[in-house]
Amino acid sequence: MGRSNTNRYHYTKKLMYRSFDLHLVKRFARYYKPHWKLFTLDMSCAFFLAGIDLLFPMVTRHFINEWIPQGNLNMMLVTGAVLFILFIFRMGLSYIVAYYGHYMGTLLEFDMRRDLFNHIETLPYRFFSTQRIGQIINRFVGDLRDIAELSHHGPEDLFISSIMLIGSFTILMHIQPQLTLIIFFFMLLLIIFSIFKRKAIEKSFQAVRESHGEMNAQIESSVSGIRLTKTFTNEHFEKQKFEKVNVQYKNSWKSVYRAIAVFMSGNGFLVDLLNLSVLIAGGWFVVQGMITVGDLAAYLLYAAFTLQPIRRLMFFIEGFEAGISGFRRFAELMDVKSDILEKENALELKNCKGYIIFDHVAFRYHDGNENVLTNINLEVKPGQNLALVGPSGAGKTTISNLIPRFYDVTEGTLYIDGKDIREYTLESLRKNIGIVQQDVTIFWGTIKDNIRYGNIEASDEEIIEASKKARIYDFIQKLPQGFQTLVGEKGVKLSGGQKQRIAIARVFLKNPPILILDEATSSLDNQTEVEIQKAIEALSSHRTTIIIAHRLSTIQKADLIAVLKDDGISEMGSHKELMKNKGHYCQLFNAQYEGFIPDQIQENEKEGKL
Repeated sequence: MGRSNTNRYHYTKKLMYRSFDLHLVKRFARYYKPHWKLFTLDMSCAFFLAGIDLLFPMVTRHFINEWIPQGNLNMMLVTGAVLFILFIFRMGLSYIVAYYGHYMGTLLEFDMRRDLFNHIETLPYRFFSTQRIGQIINRFVGDLRDIAELSHHGPEDLFISSIMLIGSFTILMHIQPQLTLIIFFFMLLLIIFSIFKRKAIEKSFQAVRESHGEMNAQIESSVSGIRLTKTFTNEHFEKQKFEKVNVQYKNSWKSVYRAIAVFMSGNGFLVDLLNLSVLIAGGWFVVQGMITVGDLAAYLLYAAFTLQPIRRLMFFIEGFEAGISGFRRFAELMDVKSDILEKENALELKNCKGYIIFDHVAFRYHDGNENVLTNINLEVKPGQNLALVGPSGAGKTTISNLIPRFYDVTEGTLYIDGKDIREYTLESLRKNIGIVQQDVTIFWGTIKDNIRYGNIEASDEEIIEASKKARIYDFIQKLPQGFQTLVGEKGVKLSGGQKQRIAIARVFLKNPPILILDEATSSLDNQTEVEIQKAIEALSSHRTTIIIAHRLSTIQKADLIAVLKDDGISEMGSHKELMKNKGHYCQLFNAQYEGFIPDQIQENEKEGKL
């Protein structure tokens, strides 16, 4: 995701999350609240695990200093039996921590993934127009998987390490303060070294996240466009593009491993110095009679046990950087806010008549300086058909996107049934609008599933009736599996006309009072267009209909035709009226169907305006 896009879509908190941020950690911690019982169980078991580990070196000290020299076999057997029972208890605790702790992490991952998906569903058209799907998918999979690991291992490793370090320090200070201070001096060096090297690991993991998303995006793009690639025999070009992102991904992990290698090898060296110092200093203290051999054995064991929390802290830092990098990206996406806001006391659009008014409407995109639409004034009465024609870029599709509030007007007001559409709830507004576009979205699944998308609650009988009205029923009946036929990824098994008819069947099921047809037949052959035009005429009957079309033959029956230019609406009226006026519409119609191309039309064509 580029920095410009990030700024464009209000990633207002990105700078806050660049380094360890208490606010980010608090935000992360809130996901534990619904699972506090499981979290408490996990931490309690971890506490007792650490306690049992701290007990063993003390028992070893008594064995060497007292019971073995005294020949106290009874005490050794009793203590051994107690330790055996404790170790069985420890095994049970380990099972709980390993199983329920990881399950808790999965629950947090589940909650975050649900919140992220729900949030994605609220984002406006503008967000998806510049985002790569692979990057978004990576937030759901790679990032949240690392967050799940952190949510389990992070608190547990930090908690156990703290208990082990504090407990070891307390016990060892009681035995021999000087030797204890030597040990903890090296531990302090380990901690300082780890803190300083953490930033390099954090930076490396952030680069991995970015490159991982880029690779997912490239794979998604290449696989979805595989038919086009084969058509143009551009397999070599796709391989080159993938090789580029694959090398970036490889190099990003190389940087991570280098940072981790420096971290781990430096820590390993300091650990070796710790063991060496305990061995030499401890031996000297034994020779001087300051501690016993049993005390030295206890020190060696505690030093070994103390290394466990140190290693836990090392892995915690590594996991923390991976997890917090993922959560930072999760938080960035969760902080993207929709600019299509709903009023607190928004009204339900009920019994919609489909009376649409554009009152001095203007629109510009957030990243643009010039208006796409300027001073648009339109009135579409209930049940009327309005056709929008004009050169590409004049704003025809933009007008259709303003009606369901995919975008909000920049100036002026758009009314439906006498009220500003911003007064209505988004759900009720969009429930009253049906859209058939040139590029039909077909989901993986059956034909029945795709038609039913128009009304999830529709019965089988209603689906059959809708397919008949859309003139696709006969085709479906000829298929071996009928309505249960799988359509393939993005409807790859269907023709363009069949996809269009499925889209029309969806709208029949939805049965909205307002219909938008955005060049629904422009890419079809003549025979298919005739069939679909009949379905569209049935669909648009008694509905307020907005038609966007390049083929002017499809809109001659429209009640009202508005001709758009770059500076707004140039003329408006019925087909007969506009042809009689001999204006721009007449020129367009003649150029398209009679071979007559005036000089101005030729100039516009050269400039790409037509």
